[in-house]
Amino acid sequence: MFVKGMTYGWNSKRGAYRQPYATNSLRKLKETGSEWIALSFYTHQANVYATDIPFDYGYTMTDRDIEHAVKEAKALGLKVCLKPVVNSADGIWRAHIGFPEEAGAEPYWDAWFRSYTNFLAHYAELAEELACDMFCIGCEMVKTESKAGHWTALIDRVRELYGGPIVYNANHGSEERIKWFDGVDYIGTSAYYPVAKQPGDGEEAMIANWLPVREKMAALHAKFNKPIIFMEIGCRSAFGCATMPWDFTHTELPFSEEEQANFYSSVMKVFWEEPWFAGFFWWDWSVKLYEREAAGSNVGFDIYGKKAERIVKEWYAKPKTFQGAF
Repeated sequence: MFVKGMTYGWNSKRGAYRQPYATNSLRKLKETGSEWIALSFYTHQANVYATDIPFDYGYTMTDRDIEHAVKEAKALGLKVCLKPVVNSADGIWRAHIGFPEEAGAEPYWDAWFRSYTNFLAHYAELAEELACDMFCIGCEMVKTESKAGHWTALIDRVRELYGGPIVYNANHGSEERIKWFDGVDYIGTSAYYPVAKQPGDGEEAMIANWLPVREKMAALHAKFNKPIIFMEIGCRSAFGCATMPWDFTHTELPFSEEEQANFYSSVMKVFWEEPWFAGFFWWDWSVKLYEREAAGSNVGFDIYGKKAERIVKEWYAKPKTFQGAF
């Protein structure tokens, strides 16, 4: 299985998946040659030290929303990875969710993992009922990742409820510290590697900087004998964003279709033929797209109407079957 995918659904309000513009967006996503979506949505815990994860439908998509989106995607022939995420309502990045490594912290870890396991169990059941093709058990939960026993127990619980393949979405730079990757079917990462050294760097410079990343990913595959998926990857169409592909805050940066396109093309060229590499979920494709004529001024992650979309179409039109050991 090789994933030609896009992330879809992020940062959408309750009910948005069921709007006509969402159906239109999914059709346009399919036209890129994508065969998968990662249906990604979130809820909030109160802060990074909270131990309770509520189903706050001010932020969390309802099951009816999710069911609708999955069925719409499948009607178009798209496969679905269900990707529930926990964010922190205090605005601190979810990687910092956790507790100080000191005596007395374990009861807090126990309580948090109990709540997180219940949260994931709900969506694992839903993923099974909706015949989702993959399930993501976490995204960039860096501070939690050292708790191998908790993660192993969580994986066991998910597998009781969901029969398909599971993936964990690490963050770039933290992949090598995770000891429990033997428990998942696919190793995922947010591959926001800063492959440009300066704004405006060309494709050749980016390719050179992807090569050591490829070596690292090959070693990770060799260690666990698991396929590698870029669960998130991309950069905005703004000058300098390939130096910080994760960035979504510097909206003042000028439009640069070329820099985004070079980022896309360079990683495709470096990873496409690797036998252990199992694909991409590009970040991201909006539920409500801008008008096509606005593509020339849009500085977001979306590639609709931009040069990077043409690159994705070209690569996704190529045959590719994952050949690695699995």
